[in-house]
Amino acid sequence: MNDYEKEHLARLRKANAECTLFLKRKDDFPIKEPCEVALYGNGARHTIKGGTGSGEVNSRVFTSALRGLKEAGFKVTTMEWLDAYDGIRKSAQQAFVLENKRRAKEKHKLAAIEAMGAVMPEPDYDIPIKKMCDMAIYVLARVSGEGSDRLPQQGDVFLTDTETRDILKLQEMYPKFLLVLNVCGPVDLSTVGDKVDNILLLSQLGVETGAVLADLILGRSYPSGKLATTWADWNDYCNVGDFGTEDDTRYVEGIYVGYRYFDSIGKKARFPFGFGLGYTTFAVHAEDVTAEKENIRVRASVENTGSFAGREVVQLYLSCPQGKLDQPYQQLVGFAKTEELQAGESATIHIEFKISDAASYDSEKSRYILDSGEYILRLGSSSTATEPVAVIKLEEKVIVRKVRKLRDVTNFTDWKPESPVTDAGKENPEADGKEKSADTTVQISLTPDDFSMTTVIYDRECEIDPVVQTLSEEELVCAGIGAYDSRGMIASVIGESGRTVAGAAGETTGLLHEKGFPTVVMADGPAGLRLARLAYNDAKGAHSYGPNSISGIDDYLPKFIRKWKNRQPKMKPGMVVKEQYATALPIGTAIAQSFNTDYAKMCGDIVGDEMERFGIHLWLAPALNIQRSILCGRNFEYYSEDPFVSGVMAAAITDGVQEHPGCGTVIKHFAANNQETNRYNNNSMVSERALREIYLRGFEICLSHAKPCAVMTSYNLLNGTHTSERRDLIEDVLRSEFGFDGVVMTDWITGGRMLYDSVQYPMPDAGRVAKAGGDLFMPGSKADYKRCLSMVRSGHLGRKQLEINATRIRRMARKLAIKEQQ
Repeated sequence: MNDYEKEHLARLRKANAECTLFLKRKDDFPIKEPCEVALYGNGARHTIKGGTGSGEVNSRVFTSALRGLKEAGFKVTTMEWLDAYDGIRKSAQQAFVLENKRRAKEKHKLAAIEAMGAVMPEPDYDIPIKKMCDMAIYVLARVSGEGSDRLPQQGDVFLTDTETRDILKLQEMYPKFLLVLNVCGPVDLSTVGDKVDNILLLSQLGVETGAVLADLILGRSYPSGKLATTWADWNDYCNVGDFGTEDDTRYVEGIYVGYRYFDSIGKKARFPFGFGLGYTTFAVHAEDVTAEKENIRVRASVENTGSFAGREVVQLYLSCPQGKLDQPYQQLVGFAKTEELQAGESATIHIEFKISDAASYDSEKSRYILDSGEYILRLGSSSTATEPVAVIKLEEKVIVRKVRKLRDVTNFTDWKPESPVTDAGKENPEADGKEKSADTTVQISLTPDDFSMTTVIYDRECEIDPVVQTLSEEELVCAGIGAYDSRGMIASVIGESGRTVAGAAGETTGLLHEKGFPTVVMADGPAGLRLARLAYNDAKGAHSYGPNSISGIDDYLPKFIRKWKNRQPKMKPGMVVKEQYATALPIGTAIAQSFNTDYAKMCGDIVGDEMERFGIHLWLAPALNIQRSILCGRNFEYYSEDPFVSGVMAAAITDGVQEHPGCGTVIKHFAANNQETNRYNNNSMVSERALREIYLRGFEICLSHAKPCAVMTSYNLLNGTHTSERRDLIEDVLRSEFGFDGVVMTDWITGGRMLYDSVQYPMPDAGRVAKAGGDLFMPGSKADYKRCLSMVRSGHLGRKQLEINATRIRRMARKLAIKEQQ
């Protein structure tokens, strides 16, 4: 193992406990020393490090729960049970593959595309359980992936009958029992949640998942995470809007996503947003709330009132007055995590925010406003464990920003609660005592003079690069099309598009080197770099040495493609095979659960270091779409149901990556990409208010804080037009309103209509994308080049727009390809 691998694994193992939390806990854990343990569950040996699809990372090693416990000195007494389960799992997987192939054939689709991301529901089993020692652990695993959504069925969102049976039996049978959740997102715990004493949300922590579990059990580290997603029983989640529809998905719930929904209607979740237990307890008290114009500062004390060391996350929420616009009960506006506090130790934390950041969008007049009234500031340790600390009175309505209206029309009116919960009727049993009355909190008065209105300048001229002005029309078109592979669509899908770095996702064209356009090499994310494990170079470029496809895809590829893909050339004189092992990070949701931007930045730093080592310029990450529904198959990649958490975490990771010279991030997927069902051609129907306040807000935060090099548009349509073809979204919102001056690229549009026998909406077109201000069409194909050039020659795409796009591409390429210029 290389030194960089050892260093990165050590950094992650030490810090990854910050992503974990107990949902329920007695005093059974931690234990003092390794002992005999009865280990059960589908995740015991087949522990999951992360989701499937582009987020996979080819690491050299992986520590499962079984391996982690054994290496820590535990004696596992249930090897016979684990072996029996493996046989059942193997048979179930074989049947699952055959069923997917049958379904693909019936639909006249490629099996590799139809089954992409499809996850086998956990099988039922009947393996005897008996008491083997004094401690038992059941590892419940769930995986999801790119290309397929989760299902509200047993073995996925719900526990199977056998899982429920065995978990309850172990709880009753063993003096010490721990249910470990090695999951991609929430599962319905209604069958076991009330009866199991200890439930640890381990999540999926990349390479060191099993080692972190062992450290937690032995008290070598401690959990200090908080939920970035509301965990509820399935029937309690919001079911107002559509999800998983084939063509049109209506976001009827509007702004009431996640905890905004639960809090606003007074529905109690099993485990609320921001909740999390560790090995100790804390008391949080506001010391001072001050204002300098609209900038609000909160100072609070945090005391460790338990008997173990730990860290606490202090959360700040704002309740806006119900005025012209309806409002959720509260929204998160800030958080801070303490350093490690020993038992009895105290610390002071500071949280600062601007009230204008919580402004609401008035779609009738195309402006962001703050209605007059009382804004209540709440401080606490979760969304349901807070108390008021200040009342901010705004005597007059304030206009924060005027913008251009998006060309969006929906065929519905956003839902809003008929009887929204108000502060007067809100009970908060988890807080320290009852809610404070308004007259016991700090009183702050603000006037419109305390705010400044932002004036957005649209349609700004872009200064064209002199070199770009010398290019022919054919060269300008070439600059905006990715360096496509002559082997076609399948090569792109299985990770063989890169020519410069084996296993890279793609790159910009290499045909304009002499014109001053360095090649920009891109690798998939967001859990680390996805590259070929082993590689070699020859006169034709870089190649994988051995298999390099997304896991599971081999089962669905035709034999001749499998044979070609898994080819391993004979060693020739002078041929050098090099290693490209990368480090698998925790999934995005786990990183967000740390509520620690320093930790997120560390994760970005690890990626940036490996990008420098392997010659990668752009990391196709971080992904920060909103977890609108727990069923979205790619939620594991995303951070939270909350746009503030999403934006702040993406910014921190971006900072970590871009501190490395020649390395940049590509934040994605812009925007309203919240399901995998028919992801290429599904139409997200969203009101402009919900779009701006929920689905675009995280991107705005990340862009303003971290300035990523590039933005990737999403596959889906937005109110009838592909996001990659929407000039108002790209030029007006992204560039003019958010101030982004980098490159906009498409997601990997491979294959076009050949993948579909019938679709309601057409695929994006390279010419229309360029006309909308999209700079790069990825991964590119000869057909894409021809279509774009045809639009130029027909007069439907002007040279000036191509020059603007090419200028941005060249500017980015020269910034990133610094080694080529030295």
